[in-house]
Amino acid sequence: MSVNKIIRPLGIGAAAIFGGGLAITGWAAGIERRRFVLRNYQIPALPAGSEPLRILHLADFHLAPGQRKKIRFVRQLADLAPDLVVLTGDNYGHRDAFSELVEILAPFRDVPGISVFGSNDYYEPVLKNPLTYIFPGERKPATQPKLNTDELRWLLFDQFGWHDLTNTAVEVTAAGHRIRAIGVDDPHIKRDRLATALEHFTELPAHPTDIVLGLVHAPYQRILDAYAGLDGMALMLAGHTHGGQVCLPGGRAIVSNCDLPPEYAGGLNDWRGVPLHVSRGLGTSIYAPVRTFCAPEASLITLQAQDAI
Repeated sequence: MSVNKIIRPLGIGAAAIFGGGLAITGWAAGIERRRFVLRNYQIPALPAGSEPLRILHLADFHLAPGQRKKIRFVRQLADLAPDLVVLTGDNYGHRDAFSELVEILAPFRDVPGISVFGSNDYYEPVLKNPLTYIFPGERKPATQPKLNTDELRWLLFDQFGWHDLTNTAVEVTAAGHRIRAIGVDDPHIKRDRLATALEHFTELPAHPTDIVLGLVHAPYQRILDAYAGLDGMALMLAGHTHGGQVCLPGGRAIVSNCDLPPEYAGGLNDWRGVPLHVSRGLGTSIYAPVRTFCAPEASLITLQAQDAI
C-alpha cells in the first residue's frame, strides 16, 4: 500500500474531527449558552388546603454589558406573577454591569425577595485553567474585593426591600404565607458561617404552618445536610454549578464544581428527604462562554398543598 493511500484517509479523518470540533464549539458558544429556558416544578410541600406559593428561582446571571437577550428573557418572567423571588448569587459577570443588574431586576421591585451572594458578587471573574474544575485543589479567596458589593446590597436590600440572608435567618411573608428562611454566604470561598445562621434560625418564632426555605450559593454537602435536618424544611435552593455547564448528551453533568455529586448538579432532586433545587443558572464566566447539553435556565417552583397533586 502506498504512503499516499495511508496518509489521505488520515488527513480526511483529521479534517472531519477538526470540523466537528469547530461546529460543537460554535454551537456551545453561540447557541446553547443563549438558549434560555423556563423550568416548571410542582412540589406537594404544604398542608392540605393551603394556597400555593410560586417561587421564581434566579441564579448565576454572570451579567456583563451587551447581554440584551438575557435581560429580555429575565424581565419577561415578571409576567408569571411570582409570589417570591429567590436569588442565589453570582449576579455580576463584569465590573461594569451594575446598570444591567438594575435593568434586569427592575420588574421584580415590588415582589418579596430573599438573596444570598456568590463569589462573583465580591470578586471579578478571572481566567482559569479549565482542568481545575475536574481536578480541584484548595480554593484560595482573593485578598481584596474587586467589585462594588455595597452597590449590589443597596439595590437589593435598600431599594427593593429584599431580605439579605448572609449568614442569618429571616421571616418574610409572601402570598399570605409566613416563611422562615435561612442562608449562608458562599462556602466555595469560605465565607459561610453556618453556626451563626443556625443560631439566628433558632431565634425565629416558629408556627406549625410556616414554610421553611434554605438558601446557599454553592451547594456543599455540609450546608445541605444541616438545612435538611431543620424541622419543617420544605425546599433548599442553590446555584453555582451551572448544571455542569459542559455536559454529556442528556444533560449529564461531569462535574459540579463543589463536593456535590454531579448527578445532583442541576434540577430538582431529593437530598436527605428534602427537595433540593440546584439551578443551572443563566450565565457563564466571560472567560468560559460555552454550554453543551445544558441550556441556561430560570425556574418557577410552585409549592402546593399535599392534596393538590
